[in-house]
Amino acid sequence: MGLPTYGTMAVDWEERVRFDRLREERLARISGLLAESSMGALLCFDMTNIRYITATHIGTWAQDKLNRFCLLPQGEPPIMWDFGSAARHHQLYNPWLSDGRSRAGISTLRGAMSPESGRAEDVANKIRTELAQRGLENEPVGVDAIEPAVLFALQKAGLEIVDCQQLMQQARVIKTRDEISLLNQACAMVDAAYEELYRAMRPGMRENECVGLVNKVLYDMGSEFVEGVNAISGERCNPHPHVYTDRALRPGDPAYFDILHSFMGYRTCYYRTFAVASGSRALVDAYKRCRYYLDAAIALIKPGASTGEVVSVWPKAQEFGFPDEEAAFALQFGHGVGLSIWEKPIFSRLVSLEHPEEIREGMVFALETFWPASDGWSAARIEEQLVVTANGCEVITRFPAEDLVIAGKPYYTVGGSLPLEREVTSERNTVLDHGALEAAPANGRPAGDRGATLAMGG
Repeated sequence: MGLPTYGTMAVDWEERVRFDRLREERLARISGLLAESSMGALLCFDMTNIRYITATHIGTWAQDKLNRFCLLPQGEPPIMWDFGSAARHHQLYNPWLSDGRSRAGISTLRGAMSPESGRAEDVANKIRTELAQRGLENEPVGVDAIEPAVLFALQKAGLEIVDCQQLMQQARVIKTRDEISLLNQACAMVDAAYEELYRAMRPGMRENECVGLVNKVLYDMGSEFVEGVNAISGERCNPHPHVYTDRALRPGDPAYFDILHSFMGYRTCYYRTFAVASGSRALVDAYKRCRYYLDAAIALIKPGASTGEVVSVWPKAQEFGFPDEEAAFALQFGHGVGLSIWEKPIFSRLVSLEHPEEIREGMVFALETFWPASDGWSAARIEEQLVVTANGCEVITRFPAEDLVIAGKPYYTVGGSLPLEREVTSERNTVLDHGALEAAPANGRPAGDRGATLAMGG
């Protein structure tokens, strides 16, 4: 079979993503694991698990409400309960939920409906009835995420409730060919968003404007959901706050971004660091160290390696200013990416050294590293998303990151353009000539010899 081709549309003249195959292979995988387990059925409220099992989706506004649910009994196709109009839509347009398996049903809206309304008991009765019809009412029922009232109602109805999160994670950890194609396309869209961001960044542009630009690019390209855009600049870079503000970019600022969006449900987690107009020596050094730790980890990725081996090449928390691994969690980090941005496997010195997981062909995950600069306030952050292949891995995040990229137009003087590597405080970039009573720009080595990539936006 040849290499897959990518695009936001399906076409008749190339095989791209085959959504029928995607639906069938996902359902077959979780059904097979369920058959091998001790559970009689899975009851899922997590929308990503519901999508994996039923191939239904009603928009991300419902992502955090736990009001839709599906039941996957042993040896049978799933049953879906949804908002009334959504259930009708599934009946009309989702033939894989035929034979009355798309139904109206709703839980408590995270407690917004009063207990007296009996919604929790209604959910429990629906589930017990289906299980009893199949002789499964005495078998354990695996649940992923659930409202307490619904949990108590299920238990009161005589059902044994167990955790199915690990089984769902086990199903989702190896991606099908179509899942990999969708993840690759999602990354390609972020490549484009970074290109536009790189060209637009300039002093005075605010972090929230950067977020707005990224959102527009992605939605214009067909993104289903921009889950978040981290936009961190200047003195906010260290420590990493994980949230954007209205701070305006300034000359010499570090600025790093994480772009998380979904295409047909499949996510990205994709950091890049820039310097605005110029980068300091401290930032250049931090970027090189950050890139080193990332590349050292990527070099170890292959089937049969372990997450413990990978995190062993990352620095201990104390080496970059944190008291322990919990305090530094997610700065040197790796995580599976699929229908959600954090899936198995997890790479962290907090858990992976003592509890390593095997890396397997078909996994898709992101590796991200961080390094604080010696100036005490700037920092570098880089992340690559990759697919584990038979012999190693393929990186699918392609916006240039092998060296620090300078965004914004260069500054010109009568003597030419100012160096791209320069200290942020302007008086540190001149040399005094007391005889001539002049302060002239410091020459130094060319920026290209000092580590900053000569790449200007605009």
